[in-house]
Amino acid sequence: EGSLIRRVQPTYPIPAKNARIQGPVILAAIISKAGTIDNLRVVSGHPMLVGAAIDAVSQWRYRPYILNGEAVEVETQITVNFVLGGQ
Repeated sequence: EGSLIRRVQPTYPIPAKNARIQGPVILAAIISKAGTIDNLRVVSGHPMLVGAAIDAVSQWRYRPYILNGEAVEVETQITVNFVLGGQ
């Protein structure tokens, strides 16, 4: 989270909003050496919310993680919370 330099908020899907569906979508990803999101996959979350979470998180950018002076890939888990009336 501290190395996140570009965060795109998800667009709440209208059908999910109309159905009053909310909750977390948990995604697993690899932060590449360049700071982009690779290998983004769903761990859990409501199917009506998953697409919006993936669309947003795939655009996120991180400051590359440096280990011993070299950029390295890092596995991470990202939680996107969908809350009605709170976003």
